[in-house]
Amino acid sequence: MLWPFSRRETPGTPSRGTIEAIYGMIVAQAREPLFYQGLGVPDTVNGRFDMVVLHLWMVLRRLRAAGKGASLAQALFDKFCDDMDDNLREMGVSDTTVPRKMKAFGEAFYGRGMAYDKALEAGGPALAQALARNILNSDEGAAGEPLAAYVRRTIAALEAVADDAVADGRFGFQAPVVEPSA
Repeated sequence: MLWPFSRRETPGTPSRGTIEAIYGMIVAQAREPLFYQGLGVPDTVNGRFDMVVLHLWMVLRRLRAAGKGASLAQALFDKFCDDMDDNLREMGVSDTTVPRKMKAFGEAFYGRGMAYDKALEAGGPALAQALARNILNSDEGAAGEPLAAYVRRTIAALEAVADDAVADGRFGFQAPVVEPSA
């Protein structure tokens, strides 16, 4: 008889604790009140979803650069999907509707991720425009510049963290900053 409590993780598989810790940091940062009070992110279900997606995208981007983070990246994405599924069910979404909503979440994640990747590659105001369009619901790219500055600082800080530290969840996010109006 196999004892169910003695399961061992296969080598190279990230621990559940690491996945939980990193995803917890992502969600906690996405809930930072300054995003909603000072940077114009709508304090709505969609706005909060977009902030989770943004932070998850930044971490997954860093893990791709680490080269050996593929299994952790997949585990984090799976945790995101499980969390979204749980949230839908807690909000009372019917079992027959959940798969359709989950498909929409996946499309939103991949669409935003591709837009942010292209915007970073393009440079200039492209990132601010992508963030304004996708998160702030604005056609005015300048509205996204404070959030874009935060994203650039956070990406730079994540890039400065050693690969092993990122894979172990030993990193943090930059604090959002609201620049005083001139």
